[in-house]
Amino acid sequence: MELIREYLQLTKPRVVALLVFCAVIGMFLAVPGLPPWRGLVFGTLGIWMASGSAAAFNHLIDERIDKLMVRTARRPLATGKLTAHQALAFAVLLGIASMLVLALLVNTLTALLTFGGLIGYALVYTRYLKRATPQNIVIGGLAGAIPPVLGWTAVTGELHAFALQLCLIIFVWTPPHFWALAIFRREDYARAGVPMLPVTHGVVYTRWQVLFYTILLVLVTLLPAITGMSGLLYLAGAIVLDAGFLYYAIRLLNPPDELYPMKVFKYSIVYLMALFAFLLLDHWLVDPLLQHGAVLQQIG
Repeated sequence: MELIREYLQLTKPRVVALLVFCAVIGMFLAVPGLPPWRGLVFGTLGIWMASGSAAAFNHLIDERIDKLMVRTARRPLATGKLTAHQALAFAVLLGIASMLVLALLVNTLTALLTFGGLIGYALVYTRYLKRATPQNIVIGGLAGAIPPVLGWTAVTGELHAFALQLCLIIFVWTPPHFWALAIFRREDYARAGVPMLPVTHGVVYTRWQVLFYTILLVLVTLLPAITGMSGLLYLAGAIVLDAGFLYYAIRLLNPPDELYPMKVFKYSIVYLMALFAFLLLDHWLVDPLLQHGAVLQQIG
């Protein structure tokens, strides 16, 4: 049982849960009613396994620096509870299984896009970008932003501009989300030699970048309402959530204490989940009501 728990930790279950949640929302937004059960079930399973595989590769590649950082010192490889060979075998097998599920039981497009996301996070970001540039989070954020697109293609078999909007929201959300954590953990990153923005450009500069990206995020989250993807329920929810994020980002410029960046980080997680929940509520509640009203008007 203990060994199973350690393997589960390799998949970063809380992070992957958020990614899969966004993918599932993408599935529900892609169709008028319930998504086809095959795409929903096997798409979710395949995306979860691929995300878990990417996380396991991340553990493997970051083994050295994980031992130097307080936040990651208890990870299975850092503590020696799992060996590098065990982690590699697990990551490879989980990745292969995810591709088989997606390619054989969902569709080829989703399998290819998921494979691209896996490679982008596990190798391009973790192996290269994370150690090469303080813009690592910005450039590598695309891999973490792709789940809604995967969910959309899993049930429709095709890309759509609305799915790309969802991807853009997560892409722009990632820097303020992660840089808030990086500010709090800057000594960890400096000790491990990782060029995160607070380490290379200082905390004050990073705080301003968090604010700039939060403003950009506010603008991007208006797109679903502007393009007709969502309606007033989503727009109202987005405005409230955006106001909260802006408040946190502005206050971060002169925080009340050293723990405040973690409050921003935690709010950003709640923000993303609630934003996508509003997208789903608007899609399920408002759209059917409008359609029903149109039908009654035609009858009348």
